[in-house]
Amino acid sequence: MKDAGQGALRVNGQAFDVTADPGRRLSDVLREDLGLRGTKVGCDAGDCGACTVLLDGAPVCACLTPLSRALGHEVATVEGGVAAGLQASFLRHGAAQCGICTPGMLMAASALLTRNARPSRGEVEEALGGVLCRCTGYAKIVEAVLAAATPVPASPIAGAAVGTRVERLDGAPKVDGTESFGADHVPRDTLLVRAVRAPVFAAHFTFGDIQGWAARHDVRVFTAADIPGENRFSAIPAFADQPALARDRVRMRGEAVAIVAGEPDVVEQLDLTAFPVEWTEDTALRSPDAAEADDAPLLHADRAANILTRGLVRRGDAWSALADATHLAEVEVRTSFVEHAYIEPEAGVAWMEGDVLVIRACTQAPVMDRDETAKILAVPPDRLRIIPAATGGGFGSKLDVSLQPLIGLVTLRTGRPARMVYTRRESMASTTKRHPAHMRAQAATDAEGRITGMVFDGQFDTGAYASWGPTVAVRVPVHASGPYRVPHYEARSRAVHTNNPVAGAFRGFGVPQAAIAQETLFEDLALAAGIDPLAFRLQNALRDGDRSVCGQELWGVGIADCLAALKDPWAQALTEAAAANARGGRIRRGAGVASCWYGCGNTGLPNPSTIRAGITPDGRLRLHQGATDIGQGSNTVIAQIFADALGVALDRVELIGPDTALTPDCGKTSASRQTFVTGKAALNAGAALRARLLALANMGDDATLSFEDGAIVLREGGRTRTITPAGLSVDPLGYALSVEETYDPPTGPLDADGQGTPYAVYGYGAQVAEVAVDLDLGTVKVLRITAAHDVGRAINPLLAEGQIEGGIAQGLGMALMEDYIPGRTENLHDYLIPTVGDMPEVRSILIEKPDPEGPFGAKGLGEHVLIPTAPAILNAIRHASGARLTQVPALPHRVRAAIREADS
Repeated sequence: MKDAGQGALRVNGQAFDVTADPGRRLSDVLREDLGLRGTKVGCDAGDCGACTVLLDGAPVCACLTPLSRALGHEVATVEGGVAAGLQASFLRHGAAQCGICTPGMLMAASALLTRNARPSRGEVEEALGGVLCRCTGYAKIVEAVLAAATPVPASPIAGAAVGTRVERLDGAPKVDGTESFGADHVPRDTLLVRAVRAPVFAAHFTFGDIQGWAARHDVRVFTAADIPGENRFSAIPAFADQPALARDRVRMRGEAVAIVAGEPDVVEQLDLTAFPVEWTEDTALRSPDAAEADDAPLLHADRAANILTRGLVRRGDAWSALADATHLAEVEVRTSFVEHAYIEPEAGVAWMEGDVLVIRACTQAPVMDRDETAKILAVPPDRLRIIPAATGGGFGSKLDVSLQPLIGLVTLRTGRPARMVYTRRESMASTTKRHPAHMRAQAATDAEGRITGMVFDGQFDTGAYASWGPTVAVRVPVHASGPYRVPHYEARSRAVHTNNPVAGAFRGFGVPQAAIAQETLFEDLALAAGIDPLAFRLQNALRDGDRSVCGQELWGVGIADCLAALKDPWAQALTEAAAANARGGRIRRGAGVASCWYGCGNTGLPNPSTIRAGITPDGRLRLHQGATDIGQGSNTVIAQIFADALGVALDRVELIGPDTALTPDCGKTSASRQTFVTGKAALNAGAALRARLLALANMGDDATLSFEDGAIVLREGGRTRTITPAGLSVDPLGYALSVEETYDPPTGPLDADGQGTPYAVYGYGAQVAEVAVDLDLGTVKVLRITAAHDVGRAINPLLAEGQIEGGIAQGLGMALMEDYIPGRTENLHDYLIPTVGDMPEVRSILIEKPDPEGPFGAKGLGEHVLIPTAPAILNAIRHASGARLTQVPALPHRVRAAIREADS
């Protein structure tokens, strides 16, 4: 490529002479030939819109645009073609979370604003309709486009960061095109790696002439025989059962059996369906019922049955409570596989730095990646470095190892960098899903509507391998009561192996499924007792000093506060629905309410995070925090907590990490634990560093700190002391002063009946959903959701609102449209997630009931938000139409069938 004249490809006002196939995708030319990797690729099919660029001012999908169509025309990308002020507006409004869809959103919005500087909300939604976002719920994006950019406020003063609507500290690269995701870093001389995957659900296989095939195509092939270490992994090491490359048997469609590595232009063109492998299909167990049959073949020979694990929580005598009750309800609920559908497919690159293998990939758990990959590759952990790339959405699935050991193997064997980028189909076929559930439950009340007992049984399809199945099986019985007083309780669960996709962690670890059963039951009981549904929940809500179904005494319980905050929205929703329905017609309005609670962190297990902070000899303040930010905002929130604990202005904090070579272990980004656990470690680190400085200066607790011209200045009561770091001895970490603090929540293991202290902190929430149901078609439109969530302390209200809106979007998808069918919905055209046009108005209410254990009283939020959305929508559909839905998603034919059943 070189500067060229007429007929060249013009990008952002500059001309380039490109030598490439005229049919080559414009997205590939921009990213691979011109190095403009701000344009993202999420599907290569025009479904996600992440690759949107402007062609002569009009938005197009670069993945569907051939180079020939762009030659001689003006192309604008996020690196230079965004409407003035729009990027600043995205930052100001919190419109970029993980950031992978942001370039596409910015370009689509730029095209609109160029032709219409003052668009309506409807026009903005229409313009953005072709770009999918899985994180934000779209509300903040629409607000950013509608609003003129406002001046960026000054950073909060010392001690005032917590509670402030601070822009993301890592936000600028997300909006200017410089953020580097898993597919964006390509060292020189990098090999491309692709996987050969099983086209069937269960089979034995044998290879043909691999070496001859490899020689003909000038590539290297690696199989399980090339793996030097232990060829099995799992998120929970005790259950490790999944091979990095299958040896002679596959247990799921999409499982990798070999990898091919070579020059990119060669490997890109290979037809891997012609790879020399012969499949002999086995009996595939496609349902948990089939897998639990007495004559079912075992998926794993070292297990006595196809049940991976069981969970149990038992308190009191639930069966007697049901028998003696005034009102009794029962329900049977089924939920589907749900795909994470992050816009960034898995991607990463490996290379050597001396004798250290470096792997840079999208991940939620760098230390877990290091430890699992090290075992597979037989590499000492201190010779393996994991650098998390910016992660374009995770939601739980990127907790699991995927391509890390594969690219690591190629680099170890060849000595060259190795890169792998999953296709959309490959990602959806081979990675984890939300567990499908088949649940049966009963619950009862006395004559006054007080819950007296509940029984729950849940069967969860955990797929071919363990992943997070054990966590789901243990977490669900703890939570299936909901945030209510249930004095007599028995909940059982089991995770069952099938030949379906691996089911793993997905925003809630099984609790969203259980909440549908629980909230349907309690709706039944409220109606049976003749009590308003919100009043019923408020009457039975847990309060401070109550004991949970695990016998744990609870404090900082905010569910009653959440429900009380919904009284006026609930009354308004009922009034508006009644008025609309009084007009008659086939469209009926309804309102529904549902609640949630969620324990933050691991269930009854150690769950530590470690934070390091230091002051350099030249007076810079650095925070080493290894909590991966996948869009939820940990980079910002943890820094806010640390800054206030130390007592300095937020803009003085330099972030380092995450990187296993540079940052201590902050644990995995999952289970809504980072704000609470790593935030508490950051609080302790800030306090410890402050104590060191106060002691050096002989100052009291009321002293103020400021970093000025390479020194730390402390002031108290007219006295001033200056500490010059350059004059202090340097510690082994290179700091003049440094501290390291670890926090592990005070939890304990559960006993045989599930009694104990599974979590130190719980978050609470409740939502009111308002819907319109077409009685003839069975279609449902969600009009508004009002969400009240107890966050303990809103460290950053802007980011908290973004979490609420994004979680509701995923809950809406689960309720109404998302149904992953292996082999059929392995793309973002057939698998539907909510678009901007599907989203209702979302009203967020932040409840702040401090938790005694959380940093500044803070609790987790990200997981909690999704849990009540689907049951609230289902209860609203029932209120509108009488249809009691017991299978999700509530597709139109299911809604119509339920309406007919209610009518009969």
